[in-house]
Amino acid sequence: MIVILTGAGISQESGIATFRDSGGLWENESIEDVATPGGFARNPARVLDFYNQRRKQLLSPEIAPNAAHLALARLERESSEPVLVVTQNVDNLHECAGTSNLLHMHGELLKARCTACRGVSQWEVDMSKSDACPKCGTTGKLRPHIVWFEEMPLYMDEIEQALESCRLFVSIGTSGNVYPAAGFVRSARSAGAQTLELNLEKSVGASAFHDGRYGKASEIVPDWVDEVLSRQ
Repeated sequence: MIVILTGAGISQESGIATFRDSGGLWENESIEDVATPGGFARNPARVLDFYNQRRKQLLSPEIAPNAAHLALARLERESSEPVLVVTQNVDNLHECAGTSNLLHMHGELLKARCTACRGVSQWEVDMSKSDACPKCGTTGKLRPHIVWFEEMPLYMDEIEQALESCRLFVSIGTSGNVYPAAGFVRSARSAGAQTLELNLEKSVGASAFHDGRYGKASEIVPDWVDEVLSRQ
């Protein structure tokens, strides 16, 4: 199995702002105010407005999968061995490109979660405190289906099982700063997998990988996929 971890760097070329982009949505907001359970409890309207803006950006016509997303979807379709994409991104660009074996460990921007019934629903419009849950009908209990700081990422059991059994682990467009994802390379290596970093530049955890290639994701990811498929 090939396990691929993707981060903000793979979507940046599609116009999705990263945490660190100047002029991005995060620039004038503190993480504590808009990306923690405490921030939501203090001012839910502010948090909902922040994610409403992010949702509108994602759904704007100019946002589309780039060559890196498309290459990973091709790898899944044509590979002779299973491919699992684990993404830290909350956008839907992998799905739009055609990837289907996919785990969103940090949640999904186009979904809502009900804190009453824990149901998750597709949600592509603005969200407010007066909205009712599509699953149970309770009003005022919806929140973005996003894993905030201080919360546990999703699908950790499935991810750990994949890391223990994969032949190759590839990290694409990640900073190496955020755990537990930053530790996946060590889990894969300890299980005997080969490891590769594909990134714009070396991450803080680059030394943990067997190999690394650096440049724009839209260029280096398709090249790597071509190589993998040519060897199968």
